[in-house]
Amino acid sequence: METILEVNNLKKYFPVGGRTLHAVDDITFSINKGETLGVVGESGCGKSTMGRTLLHLHESTSGTIRFKGEDITKVNKKKLSELRKEMQFIFQDPFSSLNPRFTVYQTLAEPLEIAGGYSKIEIEEKVYAMMDTVGLARRLVNTYPHELDGGRRQRIGIGRAMILEPDFIVCDEPVSALDVSIQAQIINLLLDMQEEKQLTYVFITHDLMVVKYISTKIMVMYLGEVVEFAETEELFESTLHPYTKALLSAVPLPDVDAKQNRIVLEGEVTSPIDPPQSCRFCARCKYAQDKCRKEIPPLTEVKPGHMVKCHFVKEINKM
Repeated sequence: METILEVNNLKKYFPVGGRTLHAVDDITFSINKGETLGVVGESGCGKSTMGRTLLHLHESTSGTIRFKGEDITKVNKKKLSELRKEMQFIFQDPFSSLNPRFTVYQTLAEPLEIAGGYSKIEIEEKVYAMMDTVGLARRLVNTYPHELDGGRRQRIGIGRAMILEPDFIVCDEPVSALDVSIQAQIINLLLDMQEEKQLTYVFITHDLMVVKYISTKIMVMYLGEVVEFAETEELFESTLHPYTKALLSAVPLPDVDAKQNRIVLEGEVTSPIDPPQSCRFCARCKYAQDKCRKEIPPLTEVKPGHMVKCHFVKEINKM
């Protein structure tokens, strides 16, 4: 399969009062064309920062991001502007990400106008075609964001991202601000568009059931690091990292009478500001030993395609 995105040793640090916040720390992965990589973890783990860094909305501290073989961390502004037609972002909050002074038509037409090369007739045709694609009634073409509900606003956001026909899209919690019934509609819309156009997604969320439904592979993040990476079915059937086990134990079961062994994490969260040379999860891990407090565990392939960042993963899971 064609690899569309290859990320190696990606880091994004922020200066904070003379110290350094390790928002994204040494992340490596690749995605093939037509796949969806689900990225999960608690708030503040670096998911959104990573997503923005992938599209160069944040400049990376170090590492490489190869899109279709080209390292976008080293391209000039002109080349980056050209690449933006192929790489797009769907934001979490459909209200704050839309210009309140723009109608639906103006919002969808803006990317085409910025890209250039389209006549007014072509822009109009593309805008109405995209409204049909994302399920927006044409009668809404002159409405403003405040006149629409959250689901329709997010359809506008999706249409804006899709109208230049990109190959790669970062979806940053695109359904978290929506009602459950609307969430399903938006997820199915994204899946339909992916199937039709062979799109590649990075889908960022904290909802494990959503990511199970939409993703090909899943990457679990904790305080800026990847702690587990596997194909979706493998990760849910054979969860290996203690943190991922805790996340899954918190997911409500559809059977209300079924017993669920909830894993409650105790201890203090390690600060991502100048973090110690140790496992970042060890302060909350019941399996932690001295080695965990003194050495950073490597991200190791413990099964084919299944990576885990834990010194004692084999002992914990008795593999």
